[in-house]
Amino acid sequence: MNAPIPTSGLADANRRQVLYWRLLSRLFDSDEQPSLESASMAVVDDLDLPAALLDPAVSVDTIVQRFPALTAELRGLLNPDDARPDDDGPDDDGTAYRPGAAEVRRAALVSKVLLNVFATGSGPVSATQLARWQSDAGWFEQALGCEPGDLRRQGGELAATLGGLEGDLVRRMHLREVLANPALASRLTPSMSLIEQLLRDKANLSGVALANAKALIRRFVDEVAEALRTQVQQTSVGALDRSVPPKRVFRNLDLDRTIWQNLTNWSPEDERLYVDRLYYRHTARRTTPARLIVVVDQSGSMVDSMVNCTILASIFAGLPKVDVHLVAYDTRALDLTPWVHDPFEVLLRTRLGGGTDGTAALALARPKIAEPKNTVLVWISDFYEANHQAVFDGLQAVHRSGARVIPVGSVSSSGQQSVNPWFRQRLKDQGTPVVSGHIRKLVVELKNFLT
Repeated sequence: MNAPIPTSGLADANRRQVLYWRLLSRLFDSDEQPSLESASMAVVDDLDLPAALLDPAVSVDTIVQRFPALTAELRGLLNPDDARPDDDGPDDDGTAYRPGAAEVRRAALVSKVLLNVFATGSGPVSATQLARWQSDAGWFEQALGCEPGDLRRQGGELAATLGGLEGDLVRRMHLREVLANPALASRLTPSMSLIEQLLRDKANLSGVALANAKALIRRFVDEVAEALRTQVQQTSVGALDRSVPPKRVFRNLDLDRTIWQNLTNWSPEDERLYVDRLYYRHTARRTTPARLIVVVDQSGSMVDSMVNCTILASIFAGLPKVDVHLVAYDTRALDLTPWVHDPFEVLLRTRLGGGTDGTAALALARPKIAEPKNTVLVWISDFYEANHQAVFDGLQAVHRSGARVIPVGSVSSSGQQSVNPWFRQRLKDQGTPVVSGHIRKLVVELKNFLT
C-alpha cells in the first residue's frame, strides 16, 4: 500500500490528483502517507517549486519571503472569477478540458494555502503558532481576492469557519503564561477570539500579564474604531429647520432653483435671463440633540456585539448634537454612559457570561427617553430572555411612545447569527424587524435616523 507512486510520465491530470489526494489525507489525518508524500514531492520538484510548499510547519509568509515571485500567483489564487472549468467540462471550443502544467502548479499552491489554514492539529498552541496561523489566514483571504481580515469582517459561512478555527487555537493556548512573558505577548496579534478570551479571564490576570492584556485590547479597539469611523464619517446630524430663514450668502445660493423660478423672465430678443429673485438653501438644523440609547446584552454569546457596539457608540458620541447612552446587561444592568467615549474602559468594566434578563436594562433605559420622537433605542441581543414576554412588552411600549426601536441580532465570535424566533416574529409584526447582526447595516440604520 505504501509503495512509491512513480510520477515520471504521469498525465498532468494525474499529477494534480496526487497533490489533492495528499491534501485530503493531511486534512483528515495528521499522519503522513509515505507514498503520497514522495509522489507529491516529485511533482513539486518537476515543477521547479520549493519543497517547503509541502511542509505545513512553514508559513506562507516564509514562502513568499524566500520566493517573492510566488506572491502574485498566491493572490487571487482561489478567486472564482479566475477559476478554470472542471476536468469533465467542455472548453471554449467544445472539447473536453484537460489540465496542463499550469493547473498542476496551481494545485500545489492551493494545497499549501488550504493545508496551512485548515489543518490546525491538536494539543497546546504557542503565541508563535497562533500568529503564524493568523498570517496564513490572511493569505487565504488574499487567495480569495480579499484583503487580509476583510473576509472575517464581512461575515458568512466561511468567515464563521475561520472564526471557529481561530477560537479553538486561542483556547488551546496557555494564555496567562504567554501574557506574563513580554516577548511572547508581543507576538500576539489581537483578534475577536483573543479579545473574548482576555475579557473572560481578566479577573485572573495581574501585573505584567494584565498590562499586556490591556495593551492588546487597546490595540484591537483602536483598529476596529478606525474601520468603523470611516463608515460613520460624513454623517450630518439633525433635520433641516425651515423655520429659520436661509442665510443670503453666495455659498447657500440655490442656482438651479433660481434659474427655474425666473425662466418667465427670459428675453428672446436679448438672449438673456433677467433675475428678479434669488433663492437660497436652508442650512440650519435642529439644535435638540438626537438621543441614542444603546443597550447591549453582555452574556457569553454576545462578545463581538459587545465589542463592536461599544466602539460604535463611542464614535457616534463624538459627533455633534448626538447624546449617546450605553447600557449593558445580563441578569443585572449597568449604566456605562460615563465611559461611553472610551470603549476600552467600557470593555474592562463588562463581565461576560451568566443569564439574560432584559427587564433590568429596560428599567435603566426607559427613563432616558425624554423626547420619544427624537430618540432611538438600539437593542443588541440574541433575545433568549429569561422573561421574554415582559421584555417584548417593554420594547413594544417604547415603540408605541414614538421612539425609534432598532433590534439587532447577535453575532457570535464565529460569525453565526442567532436570534430567538419567538422574538424575531413578534418584532417583525410590530414593524421593527431585527436588523442583521453585521455592524455595517447598523451604521446605515443609525445614519438614516440622524440625518
